[in-house]
Amino acid sequence: MRQSKSGRKIVLYIVLALGALVSLFPFYWAAIGATNESGKMFSKPPVLAPGEKLVENVQNLNEAIGIGRVMFNSLFIAIVYTVLSLLICSMAAYAFAKFRFKGRNIIFGVFLLSMMVPYHATIIPLFKMMAGFGWLNTYKAVILPNLAYPFAIFLMRQNMLAFPTSLIEAARIDGSGEWKIFFKIVMPSMKPALAATAIFLFLYQWNSFLWPLIALSSTDMYTFPVALSSLFGLSRIDYGQVMAGVTIATIPIIIFFLALQRQFISGMLGSAVK
Repeated sequence: MRQSKSGRKIVLYIVLALGALVSLFPFYWAAIGATNESGKMFSKPPVLAPGEKLVENVQNLNEAIGIGRVMFNSLFIAIVYTVLSLLICSMAAYAFAKFRFKGRNIIFGVFLLSMMVPYHATIIPLFKMMAGFGWLNTYKAVILPNLAYPFAIFLMRQNMLAFPTSLIEAARIDGSGEWKIFFKIVMPSMKPALAATAIFLFLYQWNSFLWPLIALSSTDMYTFPVALSSLFGLSRIDYGQVMAGVTIATIPIIIFFLALQRQFISGMLGSAVK
């Protein structure tokens, strides 16, 4: 029995190791491409060793898109959006989970059904709305839409359903207001769920391409996905620059996820079980 169990563990670890290698290879390929010249991207056999063109590719990329400005735009938009959306979605989730009002389930169902609406169908009305407000080519046009993200509300609601209602009622009896109950009692116990939702919202905004491409018209306002798309010309594409940009754009995502990975796993498991 022990030998069979150890054999199963070995097979399991081998399968997991192979899965990890397959998952990490695209990141490795992008990093290697950033250190080589464009022509080696399609050489046979493929080049898997680091080259000597990293500094040159980064310099060319900076001249083409302005790395500092693009990085600031992406980080500012993603962070502000994550904070505001996390607050709004948490408040909505708290209302759906702990308040009793007529039509609660119907409204929540409409929120979930809104996820089935194709995003492309909302582009034209959203563009007209932003143009009417005079917000085109501003941070507001990218940050404010989709702050009340349905999936984030659903994720937070599933976690808040497990929060003891008796604690909320006891706080109300003691004279605490709803704002104090929400921020001082409920939210501190939601840290794993908040971390999981924050990672999801950050990745969603960081990788957003279509709407920023439409809403932002000047290169000074471009985010990383939009700026990288401008590198694809009609005649020549410098894949060394592209891979350098992809590698740089991936670094904040990895750092953000690694900083919150424990809370992310706990939050996702908690929402699934509850």
